[in-house]
Amino acid sequence: MKKKILIIGLGNVLLSDEGLGVKVVKELEEEINLPEEVEILDGGTGAFFLLPYLEKADYLIIVDAIKTGNPPGTLIIENLENLPKDTLEKISLHEVSFPDLLRILELKGKKFEKIMLAGIEPKNLEVGTDISQEVKRNIPLLKERILSILRSWGIKV
Repeated sequence: MKKKILIIGLGNVLLSDEGLGVKVVKELEEEINLPEEVEILDGGTGAFFLLPYLEKADYLIIVDAIKTGNPPGTLIIENLENLPKDTLEKISLHEVSFPDLLRILELKGKKFEKIMLAGIEPKNLEVGTDISQEVKRNIPLLKERILSILRSWGIKV
């Protein structure tokens, strides 16, 4: 059985750097011919509609703007298990938080092989559609790191 990998971009494209995750997954989808076992999803700010996609995935890469207190533009690439528990609490969607979705899945018996967080420390979360220069500068590196994660999972990209 082939492993199923989901790359999900989270964020609100109307709040500047908050739209980073959605922007990055759209670019990956346009630029890279990914094998069928890799699915890319614009998770936007929705929530419950994500459950069926998450249920099918064995491996998960969450792409988002992540506030950790580091300087704006800092890359954050980490296995979710290695991060402080409240890091994921910073990823919030409007309907229900992303951590709540993961807890719902856990209650249903869902276990992921791996969950990786891939993001950039935002500078600007105010209303606007422009990504800050600090964040924009590291988007190519973020995309390369996501592809490196896929390669480490045995995916040819």
